[in-house]
Amino acid sequence: MFYKVRSVGLTGMNAYPVDVELDITKGLERFDIVGMADVSVKESRERIKAAFRCSEIRFPASSVVINLAPADVKKAGTQHDLAISAAILASLGSVREDISDAAFLGELSLGGELRPVNGVLPMTINARASGIKRIFVPFDNAQEASLVEGIDVFGVKCLSELCSHLSGGAKIPATPHYIPKPEQFVGGLDFEDVKGQQSAKKALEIAACGGHNVLMIGSPGSGKSMLAKRLPSILPAMTFEESIETTNIYSIAGLLDKDDPLITLRPFRSPHHTVSTAGLTGGGGVPRPGEISLSHNGLLFLDELAEFNRSTLEVLRQPIEDGKVSISRASGTVTYPCRVMLVAAMNPCPCGYYGHPTKKCVCTKKQVTQYLSKISGPMLDRFDLHIEVAPVEYEHLASTAKEEPSRVIRERVQKARDIQSRRFRGTKITCNAQITPDIIHEVCPLTPDADDTLRGVFDRLGLSARAYDKIMKVSRTIADMEGCEVIDRRHISSAVRYRTLDRKFWQNE
Repeated sequence: MFYKVRSVGLTGMNAYPVDVELDITKGLERFDIVGMADVSVKESRERIKAAFRCSEIRFPASSVVINLAPADVKKAGTQHDLAISAAILASLGSVREDISDAAFLGELSLGGELRPVNGVLPMTINARASGIKRIFVPFDNAQEASLVEGIDVFGVKCLSELCSHLSGGAKIPATPHYIPKPEQFVGGLDFEDVKGQQSAKKALEIAACGGHNVLMIGSPGSGKSMLAKRLPSILPAMTFEESIETTNIYSIAGLLDKDDPLITLRPFRSPHHTVSTAGLTGGGGVPRPGEISLSHNGLLFLDELAEFNRSTLEVLRQPIEDGKVSISRASGTVTYPCRVMLVAAMNPCPCGYYGHPTKKCVCTKKQVTQYLSKISGPMLDRFDLHIEVAPVEYEHLASTAKEEPSRVIRERVQKARDIQSRRFRGTKITCNAQITPDIIHEVCPLTPDADDTLRGVFDRLGLSARAYDKIMKVSRTIADMEGCEVIDRRHISSAVRYRTLDRKFWQNE
C-alpha cells in the first residue's frame, strides 16, 4: 500500500517541500528510509519505533520503506519525524480525515513527546506558498509558526495526541495568530548616562540615521564601548518585513523565545575578539548563521578591533559590501543575509595613549605601526565614519546636568529614516548606506559649491572611489537630518571631517 504525507526541508535560508512517501508490503519486518537522508534522518527509525511503543500504538510488522522526495536533494535534520509517523498512522488506518492539505514538522523523543526544531518559521512560510492549509508542529514551535498568516497552525505535544486528532478523537486546538508585544528597550542603557562626548554622540546619531558603519578610536576609558552599547537605543523601529527576515535567521539558529518569537528590536551582537572565522561569518557541516548574519538589520559591534585575527577581519570585507555571506560546502552553497551596521572600537596603540593630550605613549614607533597595520586599508575603507573619542574632561564627569536621553535622539533618527523610506519606496534599499552606485548621483544632488568642495577634497586627499561614495552617502544623511533635498557645501564638509582619522593615525605613525 502507498501513502503520501507532506513535510518541508531546509537548507540554509531556503525551505523546500518534501513528500514523505510510504510503501508498506507483507514480508520480513524492516524499516528503511531512502531519498538522500543524512544520519540524523536515518536515525529517526529508532526514535519512531520507540515513540510508537511508548505511546502504545502498534508499529506495523511489515516491510516499510520511506522515500523522501525529491530524492536528489540531501535531507538533513530531525523535522521529518512527525511526517513519517503520520504516514505510518495512515497505513494503520488511524487517519480518518483528509491530510493532503496538511504538512507535518517535528522531532520525536523516545517517549513519544515532540521536541522543537529549528527553522520552523521559514519552513511554514514555504508550506503556505506551496498551498498547504494546515501545519502540525511541536507545541513549543506553535507561536513561531503562527507568525505566518493564511495557514492554520496546530501545536502537537506528543504522538498519541496527534493520533487522537487524526483518528477523530480529541481535537488539537488551532494556535491563534501571534500578536507581537509593543517593542520595549531592555537593560536601561541610555545616552543620558554618557557625560560629555557631544561630538561622538552627534556622529553616532548620523550613523543611526543612515545605517552607516562607524570606527571609533580613542584611549582606554574614553567611553567607546559605553557609546556603542547605547547605540541600539536610538536605532529606528524595524519594519514588519525586517522583523520577519531577522526572525527567520534566529529561527534557523534556534535562538527564538518560544513564547515571544517575533524579533522587534534590532539585534546587537558583540563577539569576543577570539571569535573564529566560522563563528563570525557562519559555518559547520550543515552551515549555520554566524555573528554577522545574526546581526542582520541590526548592529555588529567589534570591540578592541585590532585584537581580532587579521584573517578573520578580512573575510568581513565582501559580506559588508554585498549584504550577504555565502558559505560553500561539498553539498552546496548556503547564503545568509547580513545587512548590518558595523561599529568598531579600538585603541590607537598597544598602550592606548598614542596621540593622548596629557599622557605619554610608551610604545615605540614600530609597535604603533605594527598595531595599526592589523587593520588593512581596504577594511578601513569600509567604515563610513571615523570618530576620535577624546578623553572625558572632569567638568563633564562632575556635572549634575542631565544629558539628552535616547528617546529624544531616536525621534530625530526615525524622522530621518522616514524620509529615506519615502525616497526608496519600491526598492530593496532601506537606508542611505545601501545606496547603489547607479543611482547615487540621482539621489545625492549637489549644489555647485558642494561639488567644488568635494572635488578639491578628492584631489587633495587622494580618496578612493569607495571613499567618494561613502562621503556622498553620509552627506545625504546629514542633509536629510536637516530636511534638505539638495546637498550643499556644509554637508560635504561635515562628511569629510569623518574621513580624516586614517590620515592622522595610519599615515603618521
